[in-house]
Amino acid sequence: MKYMLLIYLDEQSLDDAYREACYVESAQLARDLHAAGQFVSANPLHPTASATSLRVRDGKRLVTDGPFAETREQLGGYFLIDAKDLDEALSIAARIPGARRGTVEVRPVLEIAGLPGG
Repeated sequence: MKYMLLIYLDEQSLDDAYREACYVESAQLARDLHAAGQFVSANPLHPTASATSLRVRDGKRLVTDGPFAETREQLGGYFLIDAKDLDEALSIAARIPGARRGTVEVRPVLEIAGLPGG
Protein backbone atom coordinates (compact mmCIF):
# COMPACT_ATOMS: atom_id res chain seq x y z
CA MET A 1 0.00 0.00 0.00
CA LYS A 2 1.21 3.51 -0.72
CA TYR A 3 1.53 6.03 2.11
CA MET A 4 2.08 9.78 1.89
CA LEU A 5 4.38 11.06 4.61
CA LEU A 6 3.75 14.81 4.91
CA ILE A 7 6.45 16.71 6.78
CA TYR A 8 5.28 19.74 8.79
CA LEU A 9 7.61 22.04 10.70
CA ASP A 10 8.19 25.67 11.55
CA GLU A 11 10.21 26.74 8.52
CA GLN A 12 11.50 29.79 10.41
CA SER A 13 13.16 27.59 13.04
CA LEU A 14 15.64 26.02 10.62
CA ASP A 15 18.97 27.63 9.84
CA ASP A 16 20.71 26.93 6.52
CA ALA A 17 23.17 24.41 8.00
CA TYR A 18 20.41 22.37 9.67
CA ARG A 19 18.27 22.50 6.50
CA GLU A 20 21.20 21.25 4.38
CA ALA A 21 21.90 18.44 6.87
CA CYS A 22 18.23 17.41 6.62
CA TYR A 23 18.49 17.30 2.81
CA VAL A 24 21.57 15.06 3.01
CA GLU A 25 19.96 12.73 5.55
CA SER A 26 16.68 12.64 3.62
CA ALA A 27 18.52 11.79 0.38
CA GLN A 28 20.19 8.86 2.15
CA LEU A 29 16.81 7.70 3.47
CA ALA A 30 15.42 7.89 -0.09
CA ARG A 31 18.33 5.76 -1.37
CA ASP A 32 17.76 3.22 1.43
CA LEU A 33 14.04 3.04 0.64
CA HIS A 34 14.80 2.70 -3.07
CA ALA A 35 17.15 -0.21 -2.39
CA ALA A 36 14.37 -1.87 -0.34
CA GLY A 37 11.81 -1.32 -3.13
CA GLN A 38 9.75 1.07 -0.99
CA PHE A 39 10.61 4.45 -2.53
CA VAL A 40 8.09 6.12 -4.85
CA SER A 41 8.92 9.84 -4.60
CA ALA A 42 10.19 12.54 -2.22
CA ASN A 43 10.87 16.26 -2.39
CA PRO A 44 11.27 19.26 -0.11
CA LEU A 45 9.14 22.29 -0.87
CA HIS A 46 10.19 25.92 -1.25
CA PRO A 47 9.19 28.15 1.73
CA THR A 48 5.58 29.23 2.07
CA ALA A 49 6.50 32.75 0.93
CA SER A 50 6.72 31.29 -2.60
CA ALA A 51 3.29 29.62 -2.37
CA THR A 52 0.17 30.66 -4.23
CA SER A 53 -3.27 29.42 -3.18
CA LEU A 54 -6.19 28.95 -5.55
CA ARG A 55 -9.87 28.57 -4.84
CA VAL A 56 -12.69 28.38 -7.37
CA ARG A 57 -16.00 29.89 -6.26
CA ASP A 58 -19.01 30.28 -8.54
CA GLY A 59 -16.78 29.39 -11.50
CA LYS A 60 -14.26 32.15 -10.74
CA ARG A 61 -10.63 31.68 -9.73
CA LEU A 62 -9.54 33.38 -6.51
CA VAL A 63 -5.75 33.52 -6.29
CA THR A 64 -3.87 34.69 -3.19
CA ASP A 65 -0.20 34.79 -2.28
CA GLY A 66 1.02 32.40 0.38
CA PRO A 67 -0.66 29.45 2.03
CA PHE A 68 -4.41 29.48 2.55
CA ALA A 69 -4.23 29.21 6.35
CA GLU A 70 -1.81 30.59 8.90
CA THR A 71 -0.40 27.75 10.97
CA ARG A 72 2.44 27.25 13.43
CA GLU A 73 3.90 24.49 11.25
CA GLN A 74 4.07 24.52 7.46
CA LEU A 75 4.19 21.70 4.93
CA GLY A 76 7.89 21.41 4.14
CA GLY A 77 8.05 18.30 1.98
CA TYR A 78 6.91 14.75 1.52
CA PHE A 79 7.86 11.14 0.95
CA LEU A 80 5.59 8.83 -1.04
CA ILE A 81 6.38 5.25 -0.10
CA ASP A 82 5.23 1.67 -0.44
CA ALA A 83 4.78 -0.06 2.91
CA LYS A 84 3.08 -3.32 3.88
CA ASP A 85 1.03 -1.64 6.62
CA LEU A 86 0.70 1.40 8.87
CA ASP A 87 3.28 0.12 11.36
CA GLU A 88 5.92 -0.12 8.64
CA ALA A 89 4.96 3.34 7.32
CA LEU A 90 5.30 4.78 10.85
CA SER A 91 8.74 3.18 11.21
CA ILE A 92 9.83 4.86 7.98
CA ALA A 93 8.28 8.19 9.02
CA ALA A 94 10.28 8.09 12.26
CA ARG A 95 13.49 8.07 10.16
CA ILE A 96 12.64 11.39 8.46
CA PRO A 97 14.79 14.18 9.91
CA GLY A 98 11.83 16.57 10.07
CA ALA A 99 10.14 14.30 12.62
CA ARG A 100 12.69 15.41 15.22
CA ARG A 101 11.60 19.07 15.06
CA GLY A 102 8.15 18.90 13.54
CA THR A 103 5.40 16.45 12.67
CA VAL A 104 5.13 13.78 10.01
CA GLU A 105 1.55 13.05 9.02
CA VAL A 106 1.17 9.49 7.71
CA ARG A 107 -1.77 8.91 5.39
CA PRO A 108 -2.66 5.96 3.20
CA VAL A 109 -3.06 6.88 -0.45
CA LEU A 110 -6.44 6.12 -1.98
CA GLU A 111 -5.73 4.48 -5.31
CA ILE A 112 -8.36 5.22 -7.96
CA ALA A 113 -8.68 3.08 -11.07
CA GLY A 114 -8.06 4.84 -14.36
CA LEU A 115 -5.37 7.28 -13.19
CA PRO A 116 -2.18 7.34 -15.28
CA GLY A 117 0.66 5.22 -13.93
CA GLY A 118 -1.65 3.19 -11.72
